[in-house]
Amino acid sequence: MSGLMLLDTPSLYFRAFFGVPESVTAPDGTPVNAVRGLVDMIARLVQDRSPDRLVCCMDADWRPAFRVAALPSYKAHRVAEDGGDQTPDPLSAQLPIIDDVLDAFGLARTGVPGFEADDVIGTLAVRGAADGPVDIVTGDRDLFQLVDDRAPVSVLYTARGVRNLQVMGEKEVAGKYGVPGRGYGDYATLRGDPSDGLPGVPGVGDKTAAALVTRYGSLAGILAALDAGDTGFPAGARKRIEAARDYLAAAETVVRVVTDIDAPELAALDDRLPTGARDPEALVALADRWNLSSPVNRLLNALAR
Repeated sequence: MSGLMLLDTPSLYFRAFFGVPESVTAPDGTPVNAVRGLVDMIARLVQDRSPDRLVCCMDADWRPAFRVAALPSYKAHRVAEDGGDQTPDPLSAQLPIIDDVLDAFGLARTGVPGFEADDVIGTLAVRGAADGPVDIVTGDRDLFQLVDDRAPVSVLYTARGVRNLQVMGEKEVAGKYGVPGRGYGDYATLRGDPSDGLPGVPGVGDKTAAALVTRYGSLAGILAALDAGDTGFPAGARKRIEAARDYLAAAETVVRVVTDIDAPELAALDDRLPTGARDPEALVALADRWNLSSPVNRLLNALAR
């Protein structure tokens, strides 16, 4: 294929951190398992998928104020004592190294203050689809709401690893969750997502949420049907939805991926995939210092093809 590839970089480096042993270190003992794993993942993706353009999307804010204001429980269980997130220290120490390595390669890397990587991905996916296919690489199911067979925009889901990507389009999302392909966000809002501190509507599980989204098309459609006195709600669902109106209004703001960020960081982005390192000397120095020669060479070989 060719087109635009958008990496949910935090999702990938967390996967690398927990998937590659911490015994993988630099000469000074610093763990570099996340760096090595991430670079190897990018090399595999470039080799197998051959994108023309690629962006490493970052979290400039992992818990944006507008989402917390709408729903205070959003990711509240992940807040550390110091108010930051609970990223393990050995991973936190590698994040500046990841930035340096990506920059030395010349891979586009961007985040926008006040927004998560998901929102950057959503905005770039909508913009990029005008020029060709878009692949979103992530282990986060929330991004299924962006799939669009018309564009096309697909999610390359990493649950089974980068070597065994699940290509998720509208048909695949519908087949797995029983909802219209782009209805995943509404489905998740109804059933909840404990990993994000999203409680869901009490008494509404996967099957009821899927039935409601399938019948009424969206959360807005469900609420409109409720107001119109529609009798097609599953048993007990009408009262549960009615009682959860305030939650649903708040949760939609939390779950919905932003697709229209207006920011200079995105306007000036050069997302063309390089054919070699932008700063070869810096890349060699980083590879030597952090014991990254093997993954760096694998990515260089993939870029040169």
